Amino acid sequence: MKKQSDLTERRGVPRIGQRIVKTALAVFLCLLYYYLRGYRGQEIPAEAAITAIICMQPYVRDTRDYAISRFAGTLIGTVCGLLFLLFFLVFPALASYRLLVYVLMGLGVVSSLHSAVLLRRPDTSGLAAIVFICIVIAFPDIEEPLRRMGDRIFGVLLGTVIAIAVNVFRLPRRKNRSYVFFVRVRDIAPDRFSSIPSAALFRLNYLYNDGAKICLMSEHAPAFSALQMSEAMLSMPLIVMDGAAVFDANENVYLYTETLPVAGSAWLREQLDAHGISYFLYTVRRNKTCIFHQGEIRPPEKAVYERMRRSPYRSYLDGERCEPDEIVYIKVLADEERITELAAKLRPHLAVHGLRAAVRPQSVNGVYGLYVYSEKADMKHAEEKLMELLREKDPSLTPVEVFLRGGYRSEHDAMQLLHTLGNFYEPVALPWNRKKEL
Repeated sequence: MKKQSDLTERRGVPRIGQRIVKTALAVFLCLLYYYLRGYRGQEIPAEAAITAIICMQPYVRDTRDYAISRFAGTLIGTVCGLLFLLFFLVFPALASYRLLVYVLMGLGVVSSLHSAVLLRRPDTSGLAAIVFICIVIAFPDIEEPLRRMGDRIFGVLLGTVIAIAVNVFRLPRRKNRSYVFFVRVRDIAPDRFSSIPSAALFRLNYLYNDGAKICLMSEHAPAFSALQMSEAMLSMPLIVMDGAAVFDANENVYLYTETLPVAGSAWLREQLDAHGISYFLYTVRRNKTCIFHQGEIRPPEKAVYERMRRSPYRSYLDGERCEPDEIVYIKVLADEERITELAAKLRPHLAVHGLRAAVRPQSVNGVYGLYVYSEKADMKHAEEKLMELLREKDPSLTPVEVFLRGGYRSEHDAMQLLHTLGNFYEPVALPWNRKKEL
């Protein structure tokens, strides 16, 4: 049985997440504190509850950062507001000139914003100005200004402490070590030439170290995986070459390859040679990726070729010196128009020869690649093959796909995907959940 999690197209009402529950709990504790102190209705200060809402983030580290920003902005705005009130306490006669009061309020906003910048907290400047306005807007109808300042700072501190305490608290959880998670690399990295963003890499390594079984899947050869995931603490094999191979990056061993049918490969190369089209043969020999170039490369395809061959993870060779049963896929480079035209001519005949094709843009603008694989070589088939290998040791393993239908747009998407994966791997262990599973 296979489970799937799609982060962008879910039907029905989204479930209430743990962050929502924690935020509500933090607000309740803030209100409860003031209730026990005798405050009622409009008398209850809102600063603590607002701070708790702002500071509650998915991770404790983010909660701490938001708390520091919230407190710094509140402190700056409060000090500026206090100075404003003290000014009119020293010069009470000026309070009768309303236009002057409003001018000084404007200058107070400038002072709040600039003070945050001077203190190297520019991210808190807007909050500081808001706090300042909230303090002075009722002037001159302000009673006990010093007490109001103190209450505001205390409320922020109270909300911050409660938010951090609630966020640090973790409900009891169980670990689903029988799940094998399949994650596409393109969902956690900007492109094939980029590494996984640092925050996502940290979360991924945490899951790996905790025992989560995560298989990363890529359309590209292991060379790209070596670049993108050089800092990842991989504990599971990779699915590479668009599902044509399963590769163990720790042992540098191909556990499985789906090569092109010999007859189909021969037919395709005859077609390409007849039209004078150059191409690459991607082969696996003794657990090494060897790439044989056939024909003459024309600009601007040569720019892509030169960039690829500089990689220490690939072996580029000229001429045909490979065995027919070693070819994993054939790749053609050309401009978009030529690749589209070639793909349209070949596709009606590929299935007859046990082949399939995919078109992808390359690293150089305007250059596209036509990739031809065995018809059996796809991600689903590779998942099944890997599960067969893993179940030889543990028959209870269950595959789970976690993916972004829209693909990677920002680091937030990668973090959201890994957060969802973590919820699958380590769900909250409540009594009714245990009974349901049993």
